[in-house]
Amino acid sequence: MIWTPETRATRVDDILAQAPVLPVLAIDRVEDAVPLARALVDAGLRVLEVTLRTPVALDAMRAIVDEVPDAIVGAGTMLRAEDFRAVEATGAVFGIAPGTTPALYEAAELTALAFIPAVATASELMCGMERGYRRFKFFPAEAAGGITALKAFAGPFADVRFCPTGGIDASKARGYLALRNVATVGGSWMVPTDALASRDWDGIARLAREAAVLRAA
Repeated sequence: MIWTPETRATRVDDILAQAPVLPVLAIDRVEDAVPLARALVDAGLRVLEVTLRTPVALDAMRAIVDEVPDAIVGAGTMLRAEDFRAVEATGAVFGIAPGTTPALYEAAELTALAFIPAVATASELMCGMERGYRRFKFFPAEAAGGITALKAFAGPFADVRFCPTGGIDASKARGYLALRNVATVGGSWMVPTDALASRDWDGIARLAREAAVLRAA
């Protein structure tokens, strides 16, 4: 894949345009992956970020790709260059990092994954732009200045769009989604830990349906 700033932005836009919000999933039991994904997809949340925080994360992604064809699967918490090859092998189509290093930027050049690097400051953002990126995760969103920071970024970085993640819940998401430079927001509020532990797919689906209409509300 030969990446340019335009192709990078277009690929990410194509994915995030289908994400009213982006569920951030930490899956501990691989057998939960498919029913969880089906509950979210059926409720209107097709784009799923499976974080590489658990031993079964790659297997969970592979299972969702194989068994939930309407899901658009990506990896979160990408920390190492070798994560790109491992994630791409699952059939996932995008990757997100909580921060970004030169090694990650270099690895992203050699993969077909749509990569969304994370920034928290203007300097980090400018470094990413020098690498040809115009789409970023803003993390940790609330701790890094939240809506106020994103409004400030909009002036000097008018062609940049963000997926803010970190500390955002249903009550805060609508304010972020109202910003012109926000493509979507990431969060895990629609998959509460207790609901996932008890496999309450109906409860998760209800929260996901509410999340799916936040931008329109």
